[in-house]
Amino acid sequence: MAVRPPAPPDVDAELRTEAVDDLDALRDDWTALAERADSAFATWEWATTWWRHYGAGHVPMLHACRDGEDRLIGILPLCRGSLRGLRTVRFIGHGVSDQLGPVCAPADRPAVARALRRVLDASPGWDAFLAERMAARDGWGALLAGYRVRREPSPTLSLRGRTWDEFLAARSQNFRQQVRRRERKLERERGLRFRLATDPDRLDDDMTTLFALHAARWGDLSRSFLGTRGEFHREFAARALERGWLRLWFAELDGAPAAAWYGLRFARDDYFCQSGRDPREEASSVGFVLLSHTIRDAFAAGQDTYRLLRGGETYKDRFADGDAPVDTLVTPHGVAGSAAVAAVLAATRWRPGRRIVGRLVN
Repeated sequence: MAVRPPAPPDVDAELRTEAVDDLDALRDDWTALAERADSAFATWEWATTWWRHYGAGHVPMLHACRDGEDRLIGILPLCRGSLRGLRTVRFIGHGVSDQLGPVCAPADRPAVARALRRVLDASPGWDAFLAERMAARDGWGALLAGYRVRREPSPTLSLRGRTWDEFLAARSQNFRQQVRRRERKLERERGLRFRLATDPDRLDDDMTTLFALHAARWGDLSRSFLGTRGEFHREFAARALERGWLRLWFAELDGAPAAAWYGLRFARDDYFCQSGRDPREEASSVGFVLLSHTIRDAFAAGQDTYRLLRGGETYKDRFADGDAPVDTLVTPHGVAGSAAVAAVLAATRWRPGRRIVGRLVN
């Protein structure tokens, strides 16, 4: 059911906003601010890669939020476009990002949210603000006074303050045995080797291997990842490798790649973005073994959280101990926007309608 929280109190703004013509103008400060926001999807690198691949048909609506001492407190990475004839304002990164929103530190969210509302109120030419995949725990729904039209699970595993062995000790005996026995068996019988992609000259081939294993595992379901998104991720992976964020792992059996895991290490979190494996190796559970290895590696690196990202797949539940759901919010503007949002809200009351809404915002 769609939910609209009460609007926050109307208080004087602490921040001033300024329109920014070019994403590059904020480059020096953007990613540092994204680290405070604790989201790899909030980085300048992610936003600019998205713009090159998906920016056609959109008009940038980027704003910086500054305090009284002219310090950059937040970034509003917005853009104008259209969706089924509706004039929309959305966040740069929509479609490929698992989490979106203003780029700011947690303590500054209320002030930045108020700044965002002022920017929207002062901007003509839009019917609906579609705020996709905002972290539910951050309370953006109440801060922006938007209608919630969708919530998606995003499982997590807390790593802070414990080791891999302590994590295993807290799981069932059967789970512990599977993790240890399957890896030892592949090492003994197939020469299992884990390889992390670190060579820029080899990265293009490594991404091609990832795509091939993903297609082999998922077939037609892999098309969205292998189409334009594949080229997006190929470019972003190169930038992430340069910044030290890329985690592209392979599990090799008999000297050949049998499974791949594509993710990121940003700030204190690891992100599991995509994977693939040779379907002929289903009986060996090499995908499970590789996933376990990446989690063990995150523990060893002293990371705080392992994010399995959107989707409630059963295999994620075997590892996750929490959930950080993301909400899609919509705020109408004007007569056309109000009518369209009313139709969307009505659709969310029945299951086929929720599926339609889900396709629209993906």
